[in-house]
Amino acid sequence: MMAYSVNKVQTAFRLPLNLLSRLKRNAQLENKSLNAYVEEILTREAKVEWPKLPKGYSASADDLFQTKGHVPSPTKEMMASDPKLAYIWNKGA
Repeated sequence: MMAYSVNKVQTAFRLPLNLLSRLKRNAQLENKSLNAYVEEILTREAKVEWPKLPKGYSASADDLFQTKGHVPSPTKEMMASDPKLAYIWNKGA
């Protein structure tokens, strides 16, 4: 009988056959199960945590993140001219 973590759910994805084959081969080379290997990749790639915005403030992902996984540091002038930006930036500090 297998034990399942309460914090995990089973899900399904459609993948191209050649991608699935490469994932299986890479998992085997690293002596990991396919599940553990894919989970590791997804965890590494999903490292961005979205900031909590103040109530009523709306911003798109493009407004906050210019490149994947990187939050550009606002200048002092930007923070002085945009109190919402200063609030969001300082909330994460």
